[in-house]
Amino acid sequence: MKINIRVKTNAKSERVEKTGKNQFKIWTKEPAKENKANLSIIKIISRVYKIPKSSVSLVRGLKSKEKVFEVDLGEKK
Repeated sequence: MKINIRVKTNAKSERVEKTGKNQFKIWTKEPAKENKANLSIIKIISRVYKIPKSSVSLVRGLKSKEKVFEVDLGEKK
């Protein structure tokens, strides 16, 4: 399943807000440097869906605030 995410980096606290069926706004404490924010978002998504981090991959938006992630729910335990 693909999910669209709007990212806010350097936030005071981590937060997730569902804005549509497969759309989220995510606030992360990490900066948008050296892939830190993307790795933090993967960790947050894996907690939201209760799946391993390896089941979440970035499809589009490596250096953008608008990102698309592929979430494999088939490995859900």
